[in-house]
Amino acid sequence: MIFELGKYSDNTAFVDEYGTTLTYGELKRVSDEICSGLRTRSLVFCFCRNVIGSAIGYVAFLNHGIVPVMLNSQLEAEFRDGLLDKYHPDYIWCPDDMEGLWAGCDKGFTGFGYVLIKNSYESSYEIFDELALLLTTSGSTGSPKFVRQSYTNILVNAKSIVEYLELDDTERPITTLPMNYTYGLSIFNSHLIVGATILITDKGLMQKEFWNFFKDEGATSFGGVPYTYEILDKLRIYKMDLPSLRTMTQAGGKLLPDLHEKFAKFASETGRHFVVMYGQCEATARMGFLPPDKSVEKKGSMGIAIPGGKFHLIDVDGKDITTPWVTGELVYEGKNVTLGYAECGEDLCKGDERNGVLETGDMAQFDEEGYYYIVGRKKRFLKIYGNRVNLDEVDRLIKSEFGIEAASAGVDDHLHIFVTDVKYSEKVKEFVIAKTKLNPAAFTSHVIDEIPKNDSGKTLYKELTKYYE
Repeated sequence: MIFELGKYSDNTAFVDEYGTTLTYGELKRVSDEICSGLRTRSLVFCFCRNVIGSAIGYVAFLNHGIVPVMLNSQLEAEFRDGLLDKYHPDYIWCPDDMEGLWAGCDKGFTGFGYVLIKNSYESSYEIFDELALLLTTSGSTGSPKFVRQSYTNILVNAKSIVEYLELDDTERPITTLPMNYTYGLSIFNSHLIVGATILITDKGLMQKEFWNFFKDEGATSFGGVPYTYEILDKLRIYKMDLPSLRTMTQAGGKLLPDLHEKFAKFASETGRHFVVMYGQCEATARMGFLPPDKSVEKKGSMGIAIPGGKFHLIDVDGKDITTPWVTGELVYEGKNVTLGYAECGEDLCKGDERNGVLETGDMAQFDEEGYYYIVGRKKRFLKIYGNRVNLDEVDRLIKSEFGIEAASAGVDDHLHIFVTDVKYSEKVKEFVIAKTKLNPAAFTSHVIDEIPKNDSGKTLYKELTKYYE
């Protein structure tokens, strides 16, 4: 059992923007009711929104040995149906307005805007005893690949976050990230284990309802990806009257050094904490953090390893790098390193394939004091507003849909798509936006004479940088 709900029985667990509140004691009773009669070690697809019903379901299933698969409720039908076919979940936990998709199936618990549905698959898959949760790698292209997280992974990482952020039951974080995203979910986990109150809203930073809720309920913290802080900068949060705000955390990609410095100074001058963090879904959530008292001095750094973890760099031959300011691949070791991946239902019975070691795919350097700086990536993926997008997968989707040659490249928060026929330029861009369901502002299309390639026919992605750098 991850969450000791009885320990904080009288504390308020959730408050939503519509005035619904739930104590930890009430959350325990509802959780027991939802899972009454359900088969343990079964699989449930949770179609998530930042609403109280979604959060209740997650806690209920995780605490009762039922494995939740956290999915965006707006997932495209084609991808959703493909995942259902690959994994045969025993149950569906979805918003009321999705219930019709499973017409004819038996219903269970209904409440808080959600409904539990029993699927009618004839078979289900064996599940490894320690498997607790399945999460996407934060990508949005509908890949069936999930990260397999164990109960130990979740608890160890949550406790580490509690330690370095110094969390207690007086905290009142407000939701700014989807709970099916590893960073957003880690905020739930780390606060629930200390008996804090989570303020749940699906409103965005640009909506006055968000800030009204923030002020009315006395939010003490929020988390954000780089794009979040770009918005906050434009909103001039520095001028806002937010007396309850204690902590701002940032992950999901590297923040521009100037913006990092601006928020670090704002926090320092107003008696708050600004904490830059580093993580991946493959390490449950967090691997590194920059102590707030170093935030100005070490701008651009993602910090040091979290309590219980360890970093080192390796060169192309796999040998340790011991000299400061030499680039190598970042390797992390810790009990929060997840079990491995699942790409179909048959993979759910697999055990621990990583044994506590993760080669992150990020290229990094460390300084003389042991603080790490991410300088690039080993593989072709970008972070688009905190969502990891595999560029090879984008190219594959375009080729599959249009039968044309295309190439994608870019930097974080800016994905550039290259085609050789002007009639496909906007069509391809709109297609990728629809598939990823990410902010259209992040995408640009280019028409070029030919896709640059080497003698063996491999695309020369570096040649494309001249079009956007």
